[in-house]
Amino acid sequence: MNISQFGLKGKTALITGGGSGIGFGIALAYVNAGAKVIIIGRTEVTLQNAISELGENASYYVFDITNQSKIKELIKEMGRSHGAIHILVNNAGIHLKAPVSQTTDEGFLSVIQTHLLSAFTLSREVMESMKKYNVKGSIIMISSMTGIMAMTQVVAYTSAKTAMLGLMRGLLADYALNGIRVNSIAPGWIESKMLHKALDGDAERKNKILNRIPFKNFGKPEDIGNAAIFLGSEASAYINGVLLPVDGGAAVGF
Repeated sequence: MNISQFGLKGKTALITGGGSGIGFGIALAYVNAGAKVIIIGRTEVTLQNAISELGENASYYVFDITNQSKIKELIKEMGRSHGAIHILVNNAGIHLKAPVSQTTDEGFLSVIQTHLLSAFTLSREVMESMKKYNVKGSIIMISSMTGIMAMTQVVAYTSAKTAMLGLMRGLLADYALNGIRVNSIAPGWIESKMLHKALDGDAERKNKILNRIPFKNFGKPEDIGNAAIFLGSEASAYINGVLLPVDGGAAVGF
């Protein structure tokens, strides 16, 4: 076995929402695995702070991924500045906690656009770029446990994350012959601002969640980063269309 297959040396990765939370955890893991990393997000100071920790092998673009009409030009600019993109991690997302009766059409569509429609446009443009550069690349969708199990008060989020799995299958069917793989990670409850936003002030829900996790603790962003290294590396060259749960066993239903 060639252990170097598990590394990312010589690869360039684009990570959406890479300035904080799970996205930053993936970016840090990728830099440590030898990759050059491009992170995008809406808030420049957040991206600058991330770059100061990630080091010289990381760069950033201030960009709102819901501005889909500008994505094609963004990917072209990245090609001119950085060359081929080998890995795309569709991580950026927003959270909407509300019962179905209080979820507005506008709120629902906002979640769908951020998680699903933007991931589609980004994936399409990056995969076409991979074809241009003759790259056998890897697309990674950051889905969720809600893609495989029911949870209350997150109907928009659940719908978006479940649909990302359908997007994964559709993309791989069209691009497999180009050597481009598409897989998904289903994070469990991972320490992040989004998690705290969902649970702060709701001690009963927090305790219920912790009791469901066999480890009795939340995961860390680097736990997702380590899984993303594998799916982005040559070690997973024959893995395509897989949903990998990284949830401490929560989905088992202890």
